[in-house]
Amino acid sequence: MALSMLLLFMVLILTVGLVISFSNLIHVKRFDEFSPAAEHPFVSILVPARDEERNIEACVRSLLAQNYPNFEVIVLNDHSSDATGAILQRLAAADPRLRVVNGAPLPEDWPGKHWACHQLAQIARGEYILFTDADTRHAPHALSGAVAAALQEHADLVTAIPREEVLTWGEKLLVPFMSFGIVSYLPLHFVQRHQFAPLSVTIGQFMLFRRSAYEAVGGYEGARLNVNDDVLLGRNLIERGYRWMVLDGNGAVTCRMYHNFGEAVEGFSKNVFGFFDYRILPYVLVWSAAAFLFVEPLRLLAMALLGGWMGTLPALLAAVAVFESFFLFFLAYRRLGIPLYMAFFYWLTVALFALVAMRSMVFSITGHASWKGRTLKNVDVRWI
Repeated sequence: MALSMLLLFMVLILTVGLVISFSNLIHVKRFDEFSPAAEHPFVSILVPARDEERNIEACVRSLLAQNYPNFEVIVLNDHSSDATGAILQRLAAADPRLRVVNGAPLPEDWPGKHWACHQLAQIARGEYILFTDADTRHAPHALSGAVAAALQEHADLVTAIPREEVLTWGEKLLVPFMSFGIVSYLPLHFVQRHQFAPLSVTIGQFMLFRRSAYEAVGGYEGARLNVNDDVLLGRNLIERGYRWMVLDGNGAVTCRMYHNFGEAVEGFSKNVFGFFDYRILPYVLVWSAAAFLFVEPLRLLAMALLGGWMGTLPALLAAVAVFESFFLFFLAYRRLGIPLYMAFFYWLTVALFALVAMRSMVFSITGHASWKGRTLKNVDVRWI
């Protein structure tokens, strides 16, 4: 009886996820679902770049190819030790809309990317400012679609869930999980309609701000003590009465965050703990529960199929939970452009990401968390 009740509870949680997934599928709009804007305010596209020689040219070329008529692109070379600077100078010489600046020395109390974005915002001239990452690529209609969304929805911040490009097995197993969590368990339509800051998620790969709103909430200077600057910026904005919205970026914004399993582990170790504001107890509980929810029903179903006695009802509930888990990942991966066969490995994705999450916590607590040669500081770890 106790096992049946536990499995029934799991089925209910997974059903909630399916309801949220379908709601997000229906209500979260794409870039191309907005009518062309009647006005074209000047936009500054801002890109921080540190050791991005394999990404920066494709990113910048895609930004310069926007069909929006009124923009500039500013890239800050953040003390790169590779060919990033040379590539940028070559591109700037061919297109006057591209401006390349060299980053100032990093202050003691600033994380590297936050400082780079802060400098970019200070020199930008746009009425709107778009922060994006060097590992992104943008379809020609991305900027015009985002500006149209901002104007028509009276949004002060437009963010987007990009299509994550994954090529190696390590990337396919780890990278999609964070986006899966967003589209499957965050009620984005509810958050947008009610501007509910605690459940909002802003994605740093694409953040289009109305300049006045960005400055009113303190910009990056007000978010410099949190490694998850994007999420904090969005929540600061909502809490001050400004309007946030999220778009489905599939078909408009593509990102290849990491190129192998090791890079993915290092990258997620940097910031996953920060999503929980460095609170140990809720963090451990959530990741333990997630691993149990998605892995335990499959283990129980395998036992039942192999002849282990557990009763008809628990076996049936375990089968329902496994099907719902698979369908949740299938829906998310179809939405996100992830190879659909990876949904069959959802249990391995969850188990691996839970281990990476624990690594993120340990590294943050012990002061070993780092990114691109810089140790991450200002981590205020708490139990609850």
